[in-house]
Amino acid sequence: MATITITSCEMNYLVFRYLHESGPEPMEITTATSSSTFSDIPSSDVTILEGHTSEVFICAWSPTGSLLASGSGDSTARIWTIPEGPCGSSIQNGTPKALVLKHFKGRTNEKSKDVTTLDWNGEGTLLATGSYDGQARIWSKDGELRNTLNKHKGPIFSLKWNKKGDCLLSGSVDKTAIIWDAKTGESKQQFEFHSAPTLDVDWRNNVSFATCSTDKMIYVCKFGENRPIKTFSGHQDEVNAIKWDPTGTLLASCSDDFTAKIWSMKQDRCLHDLKEHTKEIYTIKWSPTGSGTNNPNQQLVLASEPVYSVAFSPNGEYLASGSFDRCLHIWSVKDGSLVKTYRGSGGIFEVCWNREGDKVAACFSNNTVCVLDFRM
Repeated sequence: MATITITSCEMNYLVFRYLHESGPEPMEITTATSSSTFSDIPSSDVTILEGHTSEVFICAWSPTGSLLASGSGDSTARIWTIPEGPCGSSIQNGTPKALVLKHFKGRTNEKSKDVTTLDWNGEGTLLATGSYDGQARIWSKDGELRNTLNKHKGPIFSLKWNKKGDCLLSGSVDKTAIIWDAKTGESKQQFEFHSAPTLDVDWRNNVSFATCSTDKMIYVCKFGENRPIKTFSGHQDEVNAIKWDPTGTLLASCSDDFTAKIWSMKQDRCLHDLKEHTKEIYTIKWSPTGSGTNNPNQQLVLASEPVYSVAFSPNGEYLASGSFDRCLHIWSVKDGSLVKTYRGSGGIFEVCWNREGDKVAACFSNNTVCVLDFRM
């Protein structure tokens, strides 16, 4: 496989078109040059959301509307109502209103109350948050606390709703993963297979999921089963993130060992070993294209990156990336060109697209969240 390593703003991007006959093939991501056609996103197309008093680690758009959730080290999550139309027009009316979801009453400088992860259910009616205190919480979209989920003995680093919306899955530093009944808040099953902190979890379907850990292992588990139904070993260092493809057939993983790997339930060894990176890889995403998606006629694409966040647009045509160099870049998946750039005033922890694909949100280390208009 040919190697394509592109460095831009101290970042190192790798994007692979996934061909089911031959596997992943690198596609070229071009960096900015004097002849490039990319443009800076002007401040008039940006709304800066202020209110958090510590760095903002995570943000996520509601899948059904104009609500944007953010989670911070200030012990709160916030649900922002983002006006329709251009971002610049909302600035004139002041910062959009936010519901403040307090995870701790009293002094808020305790590290144990950091909001580390959050996820909307598929209907956009409930928001789940995970915290450094080991508790998961379920909130209504109106900011009402519905349930507090208590069983983990350490910080929660990953929290995901299943597609059906009746269960939550959490992964914790306490080495375990738990499936929760979303309605009652009760633990349905705790999975204690890892020998070190669980860093990420991802549902395969409504009853089975994968977990990864600093112990270098990946386990595929199923509700009701007392042992993993599949074990994947091959990474030589911590496995930072995992993600099933849209059909639940392929599992992608990325690690501190500088590699991304693709696994299949049909075999024990990795299907593909992507060794093109030269740094630790923290994030990996499949595009919303190909079989099982709303864009079935487009090719499946895998993006892996040694920085904090990447996100595909809903139509699969663009890839947004953000890192601690303060730059948010938007790339064309079709030809790998850089099309838009925004430079913020803090490191970027997370980027995400709204449902329509015309706005990108990013959360920053300087306590802010930015919403940017995207027009081509």
